[in-house]
Amino acid sequence: MRVTRPMLALTGAVAALALAGCASGGGDQVPPTATGSLEHLAAEAKCVPDLQTDADTIRQALCGKGDGKYVLATFATDRGQREWINTAKDYGGHYLVGRKWVAVGHEDVVAGLRGRLGGTLEQGTDHSGGGHGGGSHPAGHAAHEG
Repeated sequence: MRVTRPMLALTGAVAALALAGCASGGGDQVPPTATGSLEHLAAEAKCVPDLQTDADTIRQALCGKGDGKYVLATFATDRGQREWINTAKDYGGHYLVGRKWVAVGHEDVVAGLRGRLGGTLEQGTDHSGGGHGGGSHPAGHAAHEG
């Protein structure tokens, strides 16, 4: 009888680990990367876009509220998108990147959007060290550090 209890405990522990592994694996699933217009992407992200820029080369809108706020932008060309991202990354931040679109916001916000829009996570330059004071960063960047 002593052999049975440890065996049951071991079996229960293995089952719990297997279930935990399945649960964490399910959370890591990323859908295929979304495509389409700014309005289509906003609908996929469950955002009512507040259009800020409507030009031939870029369309940009604010989405979300409070700490969940982010920028969603679409681009006319892949090259225009990459140039914009490369410049923006100098200011830090977190980016969810798809084909001809990008979402920019706090790390947890863009990670959450990835579950709806797919895409690739990228991070901007970290300016938290090297003698830079908090006042030299845009207010939005300083707010999500630490």
